Amino acid sequence: MLNINPLGSVNNPYQKQADAQRQGKPETQQQEQDKVEISSQAKQMQQSGDIETARSERIEELKNDVRSGNYKFDAQESAQKFLDFWSGK
Repeated sequence: MLNINPLGSVNNPYQKQADAQRQGKPETQQQEQDKVEISSQAKQMQQSGDIETARSERIEELKNDVRSGNYKFDAQESAQKFLDFWSGK
């Protein structure tokens, strides 16, 4: 059998770095773990089913208006709302 790298992992720079990091830290120190925190506002949004119900009702109203031909679209008002949104008003 022919060995291409007879020195093994001695030339592996990643292994050298990992070994150096392990030597710098005490054995008793625990590794830090990732944490996820959800804000109280986000929790409140998750719990409020009223918004979802109101949104579903509004969507159904709009669908019915479009089907019946009663939906009126005001391009000027829509453009103004986009402008207000993007300008921060």
